Amino acid sequence: MMGPMAGARNCFLFLLIAALSGCGGVSAFFSLNSANVPASTHVFLVVLENHSFSQVMGSPSMPFMNSLATQFSVANNYFANTHPSIGNYFMLSTGTIATNDDAFTGAVSDDNLVRALLGAGKSWKAYLQGLPSVGYTDDRAYPYSRVHSPFAYLSDVLASSTQTANLVPLSQLSADLNSGALPDFAFITPDSLNDAHDCPAGKSAVCPDTEKLAAADAWLKANIAPILSNPTFDNSVIIITWDESVDTDLTNGGGQVATILLGGRIKRGFTSSTLFQHQSTLRLILDTLKVNHLPNAAADAPVMGEFFQ
Repeated sequence: MMGPMAGARNCFLFLLIAALSGCGGVSAFFSLNSANVPASTHVFLVVLENHSFSQVMGSPSMPFMNSLATQFSVANNYFANTHPSIGNYFMLSTGTIATNDDAFTGAVSDDNLVRALLGAGKSWKAYLQGLPSVGYTDDRAYPYSRVHSPFAYLSDVLASSTQTANLVPLSQLSADLNSGALPDFAFITPDSLNDAHDCPAGKSAVCPDTEKLAAADAWLKANIAPILSNPTFDNSVIIITWDESVDTDLTNGGGQVATILLGGRIKRGFTSSTLFQHQSTLRLILDTLKVNHLPNAAADAPVMGEFFQ
């Protein structure tokens, strides 16, 4: 026979389940922890290469990035997932380390960001510096590097000419920005001469690290500053991160990397001490675009709601 306390608990659970059923069922309950992430019209993800947090933050070689960090928000306890580069790009796009082989040439069929976006009726593009043509999925066009473009491996993209057409040269970004044709999600990456991976153009094959960072900073200023001054920025989020730290930094898999968040509703002068990794960035992209489909590790990743006003 049921006691009064047990009966009261069961009634409460029944009412809770009934209430949840009216707003999306149990999935609505589990999505509540993302409720403090406001909706954004556009999300931009910018990824740079192979430097530690301490090399970037406070560096006189990167005055533009550091000025943005001072103005907006810094993830002060953010770590990449693995070494080398490719696994981190897959964590950002699939929520898995699909491979750690930079020579990988196969297709990745894991659940992924493109699948989630398309399922929610959202648009996307990858703006890739050095890409020789729209829809190019090969890797024979240095300084463009396919390893830094995870969307060129996804089966959802490779199986559709409509989706491969979303792989576009970086020059298309300015045109889309000025014409109001930006996608909901934009992945933006420099070529290997401008992402701090290799020495910049006009320099020797071996150059001081300061020159790599300075080239990356100049690239950011040339390509990200126009977004900051565009009216669309007020309801957008820009995430600037690095794929991995230096090879000797194995903390949390890929070492500590510099990650900053910019946007009209991003906190000003804020520093977070919460532990985040690339799966949280994947989750943030989908949370703020109000896409409930969270691939793989993104589903359990810490929510980045604290960065918002």
